Amino acid sequence: MKIEPENPSLTSFSLASLTDIVMLLLIFFLLSSTYIVQPGIKVSLPASETSQVVDEKAIMVTIGREGTVWVGDERTGMEGLASNLRRQIIHGSNQTIIINADRQVSIETTVAVIDRIKAAGGEKFLIATMKEEQ
Repeated sequence: MKIEPENPSLTSFSLASLTDIVMLLLIFFLLSSTYIVQPGIKVSLPASETSQVVDEKAIMVTIGREGTVWVGDERTGMEGLASNLRRQIIHGSNQTIIINADRQVSIETTVAVIDRIKAAGGEKFLIATMKEEQ
């Protein structure tokens, strides 16, 4: 006596379900990955216990050890800092400006940069720090 299975076996394999799974995995990994973009300017940031990650589109102002000032990856002087920032600041958006100051930079230079940021219309700024190693 030969017993026939109730459900016949599949003769072909549908790739649609496999491509759906691959696409879902790709979307998951793209959304869960974080990308930290730092300009190629070497700055030794001061350490802090309460540093946080900022996820918004911010303008990066970097102050090098020698006092050189960069807006993004474009080198500018103290005189041209305010005009450069005016071009990049989107008015009415409360855009954050992150100051990456080397730990060897004097507080006087940092305050001068903050004054120019305010003169350019920047209302919200942060000073970047590194998470303190314990």
